[in-house]
Amino acid sequence: MSDDLTPLQAAVVPDGYVINLWQRGFGRTVGPFYSKRDEANNEIMAFRVEEHHANGMNNCHGGMLMSFADMAWGRVISNQREIGWVTVRLTTDFLSGAQMGDWVEGGSEIVSEQDDIFTVRGKIWCGERLLMTGSGVFKGLRNIKRTPGDRQARQA
Repeated sequence: MSDDLTPLQAAVVPDGYVINLWQRGFGRTVGPFYSKRDEANNEIMAFRVEEHHANGMNNCHGGMLMSFADMAWGRVISNQREIGWVTVRLTTDFLSGAQMGDWVEGGSEIVSEQDDIFTVRGKIWCGERLLMTGSGVFKGLRNIKRTPGDRQARQA
């Protein structure tokens, strides 16, 4: 692990997860984020709630959960269609909160696709507790077709 990780960031990461090494931008600022593939080969993203994610009551800020939902739910387009995207609409329902140190996970599925517009359905959870559900509309922008080993080379 890197010297610039906080104690929470250096905490044990659940089996199967790898860190997403974002080199710049918003994801680097609000991360770190992790990902893994589930039994159906869908990507699940995750993060551990830290101080920079907290609201005044020391819970995960709703804005952080919305930002995470945006990234975790839109990512299905990058992974399944190899297309870069921007968010058109994100609709969420908050069902529960996350506490400091919680491991928060999220994923989605594409429910419709027409031309370069994708609609996804997603959820965010912590263990057995459902935190958020919702849907998103994303506009595909460009092909990001990857070659074998590309992800590993970018993480090195």
